[in-house]
Amino acid sequence: MHASAPARRASPATSAPPHVGASQRRRAIVATVIGNGLEWFDFTVYSFFAVIIAKLFFPTGNELTSLLLAVATFGVGFFMRPVGGILLGVYADRVGRKAALSLTILLMAAGTTLIGIAPTYEQIGLFAPMLIVIARLMQGFSAGGEMGGATAFLTEYAPEDQRAYYSSWIQASIGVAVLLGAAVGTFVTASLSTEALNSWGWRLPFLIGMIIGPVGYYIRHHLDETPTFQAATDKTDSPLKEVLRDYPRQTAASFSMVILWTVCTYVLLFYMPTYAVKVLHVPQSTGFVAGMAGGLAIMVFAPIVGRIADRHGRRGLLSGSAALIFVLAWPMFAYINAVPGLASLLVFQIVFGVLIATYTGPILAAFSELFPAKVLSTGLSVAYNLAVTIFGGFASFFITWLIASTGSTMAPAIYVMIAAAISFCGTRLVREPAYLRK
Repeated sequence: MHASAPARRASPATSAPPHVGASQRRRAIVATVIGNGLEWFDFTVYSFFAVIIAKLFFPTGNELTSLLLAVATFGVGFFMRPVGGILLGVYADRVGRKAALSLTILLMAAGTTLIGIAPTYEQIGLFAPMLIVIARLMQGFSAGGEMGGATAFLTEYAPEDQRAYYSSWIQASIGVAVLLGAAVGTFVTASLSTEALNSWGWRLPFLIGMIIGPVGYYIRHHLDETPTFQAATDKTDSPLKEVLRDYPRQTAASFSMVILWTVCTYVLLFYMPTYAVKVLHVPQSTGFVAGMAGGLAIMVFAPIVGRIADRHGRRGLLSGSAALIFVLAWPMFAYINAVPGLASLLVFQIVFGVLIATYTGPILAAFSELFPAKVLSTGLSVAYNLAVTIFGGFASFFITWLIASTGSTMAPAIYVMIAAAISFCGTRLVREPAYLRK
């Protein structure tokens, strides 16, 4: 999509100035991938251990109620995402991408540490779930500013004809986070007894996040600010006001396309270990191993798709993958329900991992071409976090409730299909970059 803009608007974010060397660009990719991966590892590992957290922090005497409270608390963090997205997005557009990204990783590490050391309900009563809620709010605020800042950072370092490839590494880093979280989950569930896992083993992933948080901060703090931001002469004092006033159509288009992205992420990736245990009745380690396959598929294929998108365009990949996700959601869920086990879950995660990579590989480049550099972080943060909060944050809660109330294990498939239909319409509004239209 491309709407004609008033003359006073700046042109969309331009490529990095010619004096930026290849080594500097590679450092930008590596630092963003590592930092973003650590952020998402910290944020998502909660979902992998929701079943155990439900027992320890939300004991109600009813297993379903405890699980609903645990996944609802996962969703609580999303209430802060629009707030964090707006405030940190404005901060990135006014102060700099590097400063915002350094701040987000510190906030995320603090929230992760709090979960890792929080006493259980048995030890301190109602204060225990309160601490978990506070930690999730901190993590939500941090995650709200991560995507806009990371996208602005990488696309402003990228040459014009490589924006999809550069920004695809952000999605690849989320694949790394899924892979790492599932690997840690597999290790602790396979190597520890049930008693040890419930007593202290579940804390290990959060303590790992506590340790690696400062590493991510160090890496980001020692990066150079993007040349585009440094060279900008049209910075605005009110990025949010300008986004809402001048770019409503661009924001709406971004919002509609994020819906499928967030539903795929939080349903097809992060919710599946819980679905595997509670619905398919397979060991928790089986869900984690399958999750590793999905994360690996995204990590490998997202940059490949980014390269393809730079050469052949974004819209065909976005629309085609959205259509395939719509078509395959029902039969794939029916398949894992008919033959639950490691083999079927591996096929499920690999198929959807490749499709998610195909959809998300070019998506950030498409977004970056809708907004000028001076409001890029704010514009993307607003659209992205509103969609994530509405459709992603409470997806686990709604699906768990729907399965319990209807008795149908196909509720996730319907949710995914609705998201795919909405986002497919949004992808048809994407307009290819100027260099591909020549």
